[in-house]
Order: sequence, then C-alpha cells, then structure tokens
Amino acid sequence: MGKSQKKRSMRRHNPVRVPDSHLPKGLASANATSEKRDNVLPVMQKLESAEASDRVWACAAVCNLIQNDPSTRRLFQGKNIVKALITRLSDSVDEVVVEAAGALRNLCLDAGHELCAEMYNKNILPPLTACITKAPQVSTALDVYLKEPKRTFGPSERMVMHLSESIITILASLAETSNKSLTAVNNLTLVPFLMSFLQARQKLPIATVTASAQCLFILSDDNEPAIEALRTASEYVTTLIQIAHSPDPQTPASNGVNGKSKKAAEATTEESQPVDSERKIALQIMSCGILRNISPLPSIIPFSAVDLDEKVLLPRLSPLLSISLPAEAARVIATISETPTVCAYRAQQFKNALKTDHKTPQERELDLIEQKLKNVQLALEILTGVCAALPDPSAVTEEAANDNDVASVDEMDVQAEPIAEATNPEAKGSLSRLSSLLSALALPLLSLCHPTPLSFPPLDSPSPHPPTTSLLGTIHIRACECLSNIFLSLASQGGGSLTPEDLQAARDIWTQFWLVLSAIGTQGGPGQETRGELWVAAVGVLWGIARLCKGSLEASEEQIQVIIAFCNSTADEQVKVKCIGTLECIAQTPTAIEANKIVSSYLVQYLSAPAPQAEPLLQTVSALIDIYSDEESPYDINFRQNVWLDSLQNAQDSVRKAVKGIDRRKEGGLDLRARGDEILLNLRGFIKYRRALRL
Repeated sequence: MGKSQKKRSMRRHNPVRVPDSHLPKGLASANATSEKRDNVLPVMQKLESAEASDRVWACAAVCNLIQNDPSTRRLFQGKNIVKALITRLSDSVDEVVVEAAGALRNLCLDAGHELCAEMYNKNILPPLTACITKAPQVSTALDVYLKEPKRTFGPSERMVMHLSESIITILASLAETSNKSLTAVNNLTLVPFLMSFLQARQKLPIATVTASAQCLFILSDDNEPAIEALRTASEYVTTLIQIAHSPDPQTPASNGVNGKSKKAAEATTEESQPVDSERKIALQIMSCGILRNISPLPSIIPFSAVDLDEKVLLPRLSPLLSISLPAEAARVIATISETPTVCAYRAQQFKNALKTDHKTPQERELDLIEQKLKNVQLALEILTGVCAALPDPSAVTEEAANDNDVASVDEMDVQAEPIAEATNPEAKGSLSRLSSLLSALALPLLSLCHPTPLSFPPLDSPSPHPPTTSLLGTIHIRACECLSNIFLSLASQGGGSLTPEDLQAARDIWTQFWLVLSAIGTQGGPGQETRGELWVAAVGVLWGIARLCKGSLEASEEQIQVIIAFCNSTADEQVKVKCIGTLECIAQTPTAIEANKIVSSYLVQYLSAPAPQAEPLLQTVSALIDIYSDEESPYDINFRQNVWLDSLQNAQDSVRKAVKGIDRRKEGGLDLRARGDEILLNLRGFIKYRRALRL
C-alpha cells in the first residue's frame, strides 16, 4: 500500500498559535474583548501613509498588537490587514518590506492555516518570490556577504536575515496549508536556496538557519519534489549528517559545526545566547528529521549503510524526553507573574524606536522555555515515525511490495489483524528493536502524556500564557502517538514472542495510563479542543496495549464504561473502531467473565443501532466472531445464556446493507468493501457453525 498524503489530512500541530476558539464568532465579540481596539484604525491608516517611517511603524505595530491577543488579531483581519501587508511587500523602502514580512510571518503563525489560505488566495507568492530573487534583498545580498570573507555583519546584513527568516517561515506555513499551496511552493524550487543557509550556518544567525531547516523539514515530509532534490545532491545530505552529528551546543565549542564564527557572534546579543543554544539543538533535531524523511540515503553516501534510527536519531532525540513538564509550567507561571504590563512596555517601544529587539528579562525567560518545549515537540514528532514499524514483508501484496512508500503503523488500516510471528532474522531484529524502545522510552513518554496546570486553558477563557499551553498540549498528544505506535508495532510484529517482562510492563503502563486519562478530564466546550484531541490520541494507546496483551489484560468495569462512553460520544469512525477493538481485546481475557459480558452486551447492542457507520459496524461483527470463536472458552457461557446467536442472525440484513452502501470510489473504499464482504461471509459461517452446536 502506498502512503496517503497525511500532510493535508493530518496537519502538523502548530505550537505557536494562540487559539481563539474560546471567543464567540464575529467581529462584534472581538471588538468587545479587545483592549487595543482603538489602535487598529490608526495603524491601518499609517500603513498607507506617504511617510516611510509611518509605514515601518505601522507594520511593527501590527506585530506587537496581535501578540497573544486573538481578539485584536481578528479586528485587524476584519480590516483586510493581509492584503494591506502583502501590498507593502512591494514597497520601495527596504525597511517597510522587512517589517511587513515580519508582520505577515506573525499572522501566519498566530492565526493558523485559515489565514495562510487567505494569504495564498490574495497572491502573496509573487512579492515573496521577488524578495528572494531581486537585489538588494535576499539572494544577491546573501551571496555578496558570503563571498567576501572580511565583510562585517552590519545593519544591512541583519536586515537581510530578518527578511529571510520571515519569508522562509511564511513559505513553510503555506506548504502546510493545502495541496494547492504546496504545489505552488514546490514550483519555486526552494531546496538550493534553503540549503545555502544550512551550508553557511557558521556565518549566519542561528534563527535564520533554524527557520530554513524547519522549512526543509516540512517540505521533505511526504513531498516527492523536495525529497528528490535533497537525495540527489550528496553535498546536501553530507551537510545534514554533519549537523545531526555535531557536538552538544550547550558544551563549549570554538570551532566545528557548532562553533560560532566572529561574524555570527556579532549578530547575536548576549541576551539571546541561551535561546540560541536551544535553537542549535532544534537545528540538530530538524536535520535528523530531514534525514529520516529522505531515507534511504543515496548509496554514494558512505553513511547510507548506517542504521539511521539506531545510530543517529535515538541517541540525539531520546535524551530530550527527560524534561520535566510540571517544572517548566511552574517556571512559566512564576515568570508571567513578574512580567511588567505589556501594553505599557509596548507603548514605550512605539514612542522611542521604530524597531527594537530588546526584551524584558521575563520575556527572554519565556522565549527560552518556549524553545525548549518546541525542541521536545519536534523530537516527539520524529520519534512518532521511528516508533512505527513497517508491516511484515510477507504480509504485503506484490503491488505494495513494489511501492517505494510503505505506510507506517499510524496510517495502516486499523482493521488489520496482528501479523503472525515473524521467523526471518530481519523481523526478529525489528521486534528486538521495538522491545528495546518499549524499555527505553515508555516511562519518559508516559510522563510527557501527563497534563500540567498549564496544559489546557481555563473553561471559557484564554490561558495565562497561550503559547506554552499550546505547546504543552501538542507534547502530550505527540507522546501518546509515540506510545501508541510502539504498542501497535509490537502487536503487528508478533507480540506473542515478547518476554513476560515486556508484557507485564505493558500491563503496568495500562494501569498508569488511566491515571493520565483521569488527569486529562472530560471537560468540553470552546477552547478545550486540545483536550478532545488528546483523548483521541489516548485511545490509540489503549488500543495498542490491548492488542499486545490480548488474553491477559484485566480492565475494571469503570474503565470499560469510560471506553464505551467515549465510543458513543465520538463521530469519528476510526476512533470508534479503535474503541471497539480495545473492548474486543479486553473481552478475550479468560478469567474476566463479567468484563466479557459487559463488553459483548454493548457490542450486540451496537448491532441494532440506527444507521450505524459501516466501518465500526464491521469491526463490531468481527469482534464478536473473534471473541466467541472458541466455544470452549470460559466466557462462552455469556454467549449461550444471552442467546446472542439470535442477535447476530438478526443483524445480517443490516450488515449486508452497510456493506453494499460502502462507496468504493472514496479513498480506501475498495479495501473496506472487500473486508466487508469477507466479514459478511465469516458471519454466515459463524452462525451456521454455532447453530449446529446448539442443535
């Protein structure tokens, strides 16, 4: 099977965005909740001023006014700020262009994919492209600076770097927005431009280099044009390997890939050095991610024979998981309590300077914490792929085996049965590696799943520090996805060959994970969307553990009822399937006769639900057949006493209608229809067999 374009259907979490779902819809509510509403119109007017200094000031003011303020951002959007700033990208004054690009960058990050789509539709790419290609703005100025060894890093070079960072971040955001905008970004052939920053990283500010790496990381994710451009240039791959293998940036280094040249040092203030150290770590993480995205590496690279996951990614990324999220959340809470009034501080900035990079000590501390959390989030994003094993080659069809892209566990059809225990050495090696992942990563990941006091905003109000809250929520979700992939991979690789210690460790995590779910809570409503996303990811963990420990997993009645309640409350077919699959595994524990009765009663009831969704219905039928395939099992008494054979027989018509109603033209429709036909056939055979036993 080939990979689907998960980039479009499952976008990367944006930890920078300040969520605004807690606010009512419409500009009236934004006007009522914004404390800066009176500043919006003057700023919009100054954007059209004949004085360049006014235009520079207005662009900078947009950045400051929307910071952590979704109400004011909405008011600016209502005044068509996007179009006004795009126009300023073609301004005749370079300072205006730099500030306009910075404002658009902040809007991109702060408002999410919807605003990025608006930027694309309002034709932002031509002026951005012009900034890159035309002197004296990015490419030409950068080329001149790099070719003159004695050239100092002055104000004009810093301006170029600020502009470059903003443009690259906007392009990365556009690449994440839709297939249409991704195609347009691909047409710009950005890989050589972006790699030039990584290759010259010793001479350039780390913020700009890191922005380039992040854009490459996004572009190389399931995007063949960028992957091919990176793989076919051995010097690019070599650069990425050098960065990934560079020394820890928090240790002294005068030379080498992490050493800072005098020119780059001139561009970095003493205040920003702690954050820059974290950015260097981010550069290493993203280089690891890019290498994994483009693997297998070209055979002409000597490094291609090395196990990338084992020798590079895990040693680099796993230490980052030791962070204490409660401690970082406490640092944020303590820091924001000391922060001076932001409005007064920003007002003083406007009076005294058109542009300033000076920040309060509290703001620098928050920046440092944010960058540390971003690094953890990035590491988890890559580890989610590392923790996903490929299916057993013997179980893959010839067509799929010839495909270069094989789906990872989190993309596989969730209906798939566990693959039989592999006997070839490669499969055993994969199982051994997964077992070691379970031992090494399970507890750190479990710790990262646990929410902190800042992980979710208060009900019906924004978080005291929205960027941290957004980052923490993302980290929890990614940690759950990593855990889920480890367990699903182990189950699909033949979990029956695991040691008793591994299985006991999985059962212990099941118990501890329910403490995490209790801490997450079930509060809903505006602003609590991350909590819901985390529950969806958490169900994947429960399903993975249940599949791995099928037949030996004991769940309490309360846990079963929570899973049933979540299954009933969600409209997502895949989540329902995972819930039903989890219940199926719980019901197959021989000693848990009462749990079997509760689960099976629910599954039988689901068969008669009005207009059931096809895939969950098929999973329910398959589950009941599997649970009661052995009439000698201790819990088979429930099947006989409750006469569930009649219920299955009565459900045949509804199952048949559901199978016939599957649209084979939709993605995955053909496979689902084939599986439906198979389950329907199995149901008939099962009913015939059990009827014969009863007679």
